[in-house]
Amino acid sequence: MKAAVLYAPNQPLVIEDIEVDDPQANEVLIKTSATGVCHSDLHFMEGKWMHPMPVVLGHESAGVVEKVGPGVTNVKAGDRVVVAFVQSCGECDRCITGRPNLCSNSQSLNRIGRIKLNGQPMMQFAGMSAFAEKQLVSAKACVKVPDGVPMEAAALVGCSVMTGVGAVTNTVKLQVGQTVAVIGCGGVGLNIIQGAKLAGASRIIAVDMLESKLAAAKEFGATDVV
Repeated sequence: MKAAVLYAPNQPLVIEDIEVDDPQANEVLIKTSATGVCHSDLHFMEGKWMHPMPVVLGHESAGVVEKVGPGVTNVKAGDRVVVAFVQSCGECDRCITGRPNLCSNSQSLNRIGRIKLNGQPMMQFAGMSAFAEKQLVSAKACVKVPDGVPMEAAALVGCSVMTGVGAVTNTVKLQVGQTVAVIGCGGVGLNIIQGAKLAGASRIIAVDMLESKLAAAKEFGATDVV
């Protein structure tokens, strides 16, 4: 399959042919439909954050299930899914108490050698490596997407939407009638605004330097812009 490979920081991505294994137990092979470019990806591309190279980046995606491994019951071939980049085992104390983002076993879930470049094993980025035609992922990372949702929109749910809305519901725990200020109206900021509106905030103040982003903030639910 084709994938965009980063060989070194501050170098262009190179389209290469790489190999991907068939799914094993509790794994799913997905044909990628859409992938977002998150600022976190850019941090790795610019060398601000480190990762073993070469690497196939990408962690904000949606696609169609192509194959499932033994034991997979939550999705089947043909299902449209969004893929969560937070790897979790689903069995540790943190997972079963609703905190999969703090999974005690997340580091052990990295699949090394399941994708290969010129026969050499590579580590999957965020358990996905979504800048590719296909992704081998954990079944626990797959969430079904309704047929009416465009895949380009569904892909964003995998990172910017859940990060922004999660900041409102899980971190701040915003209550109905409260006021919130959102500084920076990029992908995550806009979804904080959207999450605040869903949570019932009475006043949502969006702060940004670009008029275009402030206009978008109003569409997402900001009551005031600065």
